Amino acid sequence: MKFTIFQESRIGKRKTNQDRLAYCYSRDALLLVLADGMGGHLHGEIAAHIAVQYITQTFQREAQPLLYDPPLFLSHTLMSAHHAILDYALDKTLPEPPRTTVVACVIQDSHAYWAHAGDSRLYLLRDQRIQTQTRDHSRVQLMVDQGLLDVKSAAVHPGRNRVYSCLGGTLTPQIEFSHRTLLHNGDTMVLCTDGAWGPLGNEGIAKLHGTNLLVSVPKLLSRAEELAGSNCDNLSILAMTWHNEAPAGLSDVVSTQTMALTDFTTQMDSFEQLHPSNGAAMDLTDEDIERAIAEINQAIHKFSK
Repeated sequence: MKFTIFQESRIGKRKTNQDRLAYCYSRDALLLVLADGMGGHLHGEIAAHIAVQYITQTFQREAQPLLYDPPLFLSHTLMSAHHAILDYALDKTLPEPPRTTVVACVIQDSHAYWAHAGDSRLYLLRDQRIQTQTRDHSRVQLMVDQGLLDVKSAAVHPGRNRVYSCLGGTLTPQIEFSHRTLLHNGDTMVLCTDGAWGPLGNEGIAKLHGTNLLVSVPKLLSRAEELAGSNCDNLSILAMTWHNEAPAGLSDVVSTQTMALTDFTTQMDSFEQLHPSNGAAMDLTDEDIERAIAEINQAIHKFSK
């Protein structure tokens, strides 16, 4: 496999960052995953962290170096992550389980498979335009589908952040799966939270195609922050450009050809990295962080086989 990849998450104007994102690859398979936690103090981000960490760890166990069945992998990992979040809430005796959106994509044999719940999006960019994108599981999207709202009105509707499908919460998630999709040379896949796609719109996201992602993703996040202003939400983008042949003059292309069958490379911020010890983002002591990490690992361990 050959690809260029970059991810970044920013806190925006919020007190804490409840977004989580990661990528992981073996010699022959690549996982992209992103989640946007919802809920009260700390718990929303723990739901997102459980989801991303569980999906990533399961990929590391099963992609040896290929997944046997990518759609089945997405189905069982997303549902198991949902149940791990519920188990966490039960252990903590929370009045209601925390929730998180999720979008995950597996690429192997030059084909992409993805699944999502909620309004975190996946875009497939080709020929300077959006080839396809996920459909939000939100009340506003339903109103658009029914002709009750146009796209411009939906962007400013007060209920635009209300989703009806997610991991965690009290309802079983409605997970939507893609078709098996062949990737073309130069295709760019973008996973992003609503804090990014909301201010930028589809036209803004489409500008990532054909660019150096290591430069263009930070610039696009800065533009989203500028457009959102004082109401800026957490915002995250994970972008990957697929290469059939490594383009000349580009030094940041990942080639997995020489990786051992059992090797993995993973990029995911740890809980400690997201909560610096100076406490600037959130009033958490070192003991609070250590306890949160232990609770996350305990919830994941019960559903890891």
